[in-house]
Amino acid sequence: MQKITPTSYPSLCDLSSDSLAIRLLDDAEYNATHDAMLNRTLQRIEDKKAGIRHPDELWIVEHQDVYTLGQAGKPEHILYQTDTPIIHTDRGGQVTWHGTGQLVVYWLFDLHGLNMGVRDLVSHAEQAIEDVISEYLPDTLTAKARRDAPGVYIYNHDGDMLGKIASLGFKIKQGFSYHGIAINLINDLSPFNAINPCGYAGMPMAKLSSFGRFEPEQVGEFIDKFIKNIARRHAGLVELRPQDTLK
Repeated sequence: MQKITPTSYPSLCDLSSDSLAIRLLDDAEYNATHDAMLNRTLQRIEDKKAGIRHPDELWIVEHQDVYTLGQAGKPEHILYQTDTPIIHTDRGGQVTWHGTGQLVVYWLFDLHGLNMGVRDLVSHAEQAIEDVISEYLPDTLTAKARRDAPGVYIYNHDGDMLGKIASLGFKIKQGFSYHGIAINLINDLSPFNAINPCGYAGMPMAKLSSFGRFEPEQVGEFIDKFIKNIARRHAGLVELRPQDTLK
């Protein structure tokens, strides 16, 4: 399976600013990445109490293959064992898969500093995903969030849901967010067959490269557009749209 190799797009680091830093992690082992993310968040909490401010951060990650169970994750949503590690973690949500060909973005934000609530964070994440994915979909398809299941899904114009293309799972600690989102770009979808994705039995999964207008060589372009969209939202330049979610 082809990798998205985020470190091959060093120009993304040029998107860093005084208020938002971009970090790229390729072939990232899950536990080490999580520990670094948590420790960074705890340090920012302590520094803020001391009057020291740091830029918010976006971590662009391609993980080594792994299943993760959220804080309230139920083991019964793992349907059968594979050779892929299963790790318990502290984000919200149930079980999901991360790995080669999938884009993961961690949002290390000071929500209080941004005057942003948790619902705002989730909605900005979902709408940023919708914005960029929609550029690569045929006119007959649309990307939408759902009221009953956080994430972004692909629908046809008859209202049929074709699959879940992006998952969300944040953790908030003393007003600071970490963890984030995962978008299926060019990854193999078969690892999802071993689980009930995000705790939903029979949930079909989708990837962007299945819909005819996205090629592996466009991964860098996609990441660039996505990070720019988030950066504009972080700077307060993009307002949330009214909720237009589908069931």
